Order: sequence, then C-alpha cells, then structure tokens
Amino acid sequence: MRAVDQLQLKVASGSVNALLGATGAGKSSTIMCIAGHVEMHGGSIFYDGADIAALSPMARVTAGIGLVSEGWRLFSSLTVRENLVVGGYCRSGEATAPNIERVLATFPRLGERLHQRAGFLSDGEQQMLAIGRALMSKPKLLLVDELSLGLMPKIIDACYGAIDSLKTKDMAILLVEQSTQRALEVADTVTVLESGRQVWTATAREARHSADMIDACLGLKPSQSG
Repeated sequence: MRAVDQLQLKVASGSVNALLGATGAGKSSTIMCIAGHVEMHGGSIFYDGADIAALSPMARVTAGIGLVSEGWRLFSSLTVRENLVVGGYCRSGEATAPNIERVLATFPRLGERLHQRAGFLSDGEQQMLAIGRALMSKPKLLLVDELSLGLMPKIIDACYGAIDSLKTKDMAILLVEQSTQRALEVADTVTVLESGRQVWTATAREARHSADMIDACLGLKPSQSG
C-alpha cells in the first residue's frame, strides 16, 4: 500500500507551502521522500529544473535541500557547535564560521549553549538546533517536519519567526504542521492530504475561509457545498 499517491506539490522560492492533514495522512512520508530517505515507487521530484529522484540524500543536501526531521535526530553526545559543524559538512570549511554566526543570529539562545551537549538541551532548544543544523548547508529548499509539536508557545513563536524571516531571503520552505492556525499565519499556499491523497490546494488566504480545508485536516470528508 502506498503512503502517498497522486500528489502534485510545488514550493516557490521565497514562499512557504504548508502541508496539512490528520495523523497518518502522509505528510512526513512526503517530506522524507523529497529528502531521499524514503524510496519513491513512481513519479518525479523536480528541483531547479532537474529530476532528483535518483539522487542520494547526501547529494540532495549538496544540491541545496535541507531537512528538519520530526524528533530532531541530533547527535546528543556532540555539542551544539559540533552539531552545527556536522550540518555544514557539504560546504567548504571556510564557510563554517560565518554560517554558524548566521544561525546564532537567528537563534541567540544557541549561542548561550554553544559548548553544551545537545542531549542536555530543552525540547525547544533542540528544535532550534535542528533548524540551525539544516541551515548550515545553506539550503534553497528547507523541509520542516512538525515544527511546533510538543513545544512551549514562546519557543513556537521563535521558530515561526525564523521561518518567516527565511522566506524573505528567497528560501523555499515546505512546512508540515499539526497546528493549522499557526501554519496559516506564515504560509503562502496550503496543500491538504487525506489518507495519502491530495484533497485540497489553495492560497493561505483562501484556506482561512474554507470549511473544506479544516474538515480535511481533521481527517473528515470535505464538506459538500450546494
């Protein structure tokens, strides 16, 4: 059984596409497939005009695709700085210091924890570090899986502030979220999955006024309008 089928998804530079749906709808499978960590059985993934379906995950990072996975997947025994260095492994060594400075400017709290082991960070700090690590490769497309899951409101605000800032720098962002309201605050377009199939796509403005989109996110059948 396919986790996702017949999905047509586009993420433009300088924009956020929010991928919404109930648990098990196929959102994380989509993110991980684009990143190259889940095998694709048919279809194409075009990035910068080329089909990258055959590329390895490492080659996709080098090409400019960054991933912030659910659960962060940090190297818990390494320090914050060491995790950031690992995130920039595909870039030249000369870029490491300025890239770290850019990450710390986005998340100043990480600067206070720079030499602390990642395993001792709070959940919110680990999410910041996961985003920062992905940014170390200087991606043009950032894939973010479950940005706000389990985080305190203050930390969620900081993470969403970072996402909003990144899209103004011409970065394309695909955002998976459980919180429809928070996603719609930053998204430009919305794609809704239900049971692995795309059921609705629209601008965020249209989504804010659509009962169909809300129903689909809750795992219900889209409302039928007369």
